[in-house]
Amino acid sequence: MNKTAPGRTSMEISKLSAYTQRILGGGEITPEEALELLTVNDEDTPLLAAFADKIRQHFCGNDVDCCAIAAARSGKCSENCSFCAQSAFHHANIPVFPLISTEEIITCARKAKAAGATRFSIVTGGRSVEPGPDFENIIRAIPVIRDTIGIEICCSLGLINKTQLKALKAAGITRYHSNIETAPSYFPSICTTHTFADKEKMVKEVIAAGLRPCCGGIFGLGESQHQRIEMAYTLKRLGIDSVPVNILNPIKGTALENVQPPSPWEILRIFSVLRFILPKAQIRTAGGREINLRSMQAYALTAGADGLMIGGYLTTKGNETHVDRQMLQDLNRRPAIPCLS
Repeated sequence: MNKTAPGRTSMEISKLSAYTQRILGGGEITPEEALELLTVNDEDTPLLAAFADKIRQHFCGNDVDCCAIAAARSGKCSENCSFCAQSAFHHANIPVFPLISTEEIITCARKAKAAGATRFSIVTGGRSVEPGPDFENIIRAIPVIRDTIGIEICCSLGLINKTQLKALKAAGITRYHSNIETAPSYFPSICTTHTFADKEKMVKEVIAAGLRPCCGGIFGLGESQHQRIEMAYTLKRLGIDSVPVNILNPIKGTALENVQPPSPWEILRIFSVLRFILPKAQIRTAGGREINLRSMQAYALTAGADGLMIGGYLTTKGNETHVDRQMLQDLNRRPAIPCLS
């Protein structure tokens, strides 16, 4: 008889099947049911993942949306997000540099395309990219990348204004990335220089500008299981259809450098439950997967995930791209084809 860890429950196949059939039929699970799934024991987690993956297969197919980013500006951020190595409040040993040139952004996009990325995102550290020369350099790069390289383009430039969002859309981006980071009730514990309301307002303005938001967060910041469910249902309420799932990678010099990240089994439960709550969304494995899932990275793509960030992150390295390509091949999963129409 399997022993169940404190706070963990066993899960009957009949109940998992009933929840899955409800979702496949267009229904939903409740927050209470989602919490029940999130707290199953390690022994039953592969079963939970298998049912989550049935939902993924039904709504999303076998394509994997591979994205890559350019860290286009780094360091000296005015915000005090407790997890972030770029915050000026912290003392992490990271590269610090101003916005890279238009030509360098385009070169990064070419490398992303060659690595197999479906989409490419221009990402800057800092609260926002203000209107002016830096923003115009980014605007100039977008149509060149779209028209000559043939890759979908996203941006993550912080809390920018409505006029800037419209300019980005006119230039040719399809998505704008702005994470909510964590549950509304936990946000004040990780950041006080801006609010959850600022984050939610940004997402709503992205939608109002005719862009699709890419919005997720970071798990393992010290939030409770209830707050993980709260975050997932907040994403559902906001209508998010692209959810990057980051797992805390504690960086020396940040406020969370000594936090113990979730275990691989716990991470797989997070992916699985997100798929139950957001059955039609693109759920992306993003920062922290290599260091936290380790030998179990591929399992995320059998636990409901259908997106993969490749080629590295803002201040940390990722897998070599050939490793991720082999992983997809071994799983019999197809990289998605860019949609440029």
